[in-house]
Amino acid sequence: MSQSFMSRRRALKAAGGLSAAALIGGAGMLTMGGGTAEAAEDGSGLRIVESDEKDPRMKYYRFATDAIGWNPAVNVLLPGDYSSGRRYPVLYLFHGGGLDQDFMTFDKAGIRGLTEGRPVIVVMPDGGHAGWYSNPVASNVGPRNWETFHIEQLVPWIDANFRTFAEYDGRAVAGFSMGGFGALKYAAKYHGDFASVSAHSGPASLRRDAGLVAHWANVSSAAADLAGGSVYGVPLWDEKRVSADNPVENIGSYRNKRVFLVAGTSPDPLNWADYVNETQVLAGQREFRAKLDEAGIRHESHEEPGGHVFRTKLFSRDLDGILDRLRKA
Repeated sequence: MSQSFMSRRRALKAAGGLSAAALIGGAGMLTMGGGTAEAAEDGSGLRIVESDEKDPRMKYYRFATDAIGWNPAVNVLLPGDYSSGRRYPVLYLFHGGGLDQDFMTFDKAGIRGLTEGRPVIVVMPDGGHAGWYSNPVASNVGPRNWETFHIEQLVPWIDANFRTFAEYDGRAVAGFSMGGFGALKYAAKYHGDFASVSAHSGPASLRRDAGLVAHWANVSSAAADLAGGSVYGVPLWDEKRVSADNPVENIGSYRNKRVFLVAGTSPDPLNWADYVNETQVLAGQREFRAKLDEAGIRHESHEEPGGHVFRTKLFSRDLDGILDRLRKA
């Protein structure tokens, strides 16, 4: 197990998307992953309660875990030549917020075709309708500790059950909307675990404009996931937690990573959800990019016409960059 995972467990014990508007409208130690898709087993706090491994590429698992008060699921998309016996880099791909968003989101968006012929394992887990890839300050419906589930449990479970490069240069993290925020957050907070990070219309600043994104995280999580609980605290925020999660306050943690950003420049002014979402995304990503520039940290960014949508052409370009950065299969 890597040193980063051991330190992470201690940190999380101590600490105990953007689609919010739409909802309301260096390297760790090298350890080789084991197992095969056909032999997935319980472990790392996860107990498999349902699975479907018949498809040669897409594997489905649902878990019982103390981290989440219901049984979250994950789709694991294997490369077409996984039977070759080689090891592969892994992309963790996170969905956005919304009552219709879950581990199936990217399969519905055509992820199988987008990754055809590409030597990478893509892991697409549940993240809650408005989980914000966080352990909330308060929940009225039992545990909803998405950060613990993803980082402490799912990542080591994947490395134990699939042929991965279980190291810094073997992992990337990406996401759309709320999931883009989650990707930016995890890449900085667990900077020894992910060598590439991509935010497709994902917010990069929690505090700008009087903390609008942090407020949306609280409001959306209270309405959709936590029955009145909140991610960051109401009426007062847990300020240390906000700062720990805020990409623009953790710029140094992106050094030596590949950083890829996408934002829309012309959201529909008549669509309130689209306009509020992408206006904040664009402004926050510009703030983030300026701070990266000040720190001399390289990044690739794209501002495209349109609003808060997943742009498959740019995701395909992103995949090429991810594979260039990660260890080769």
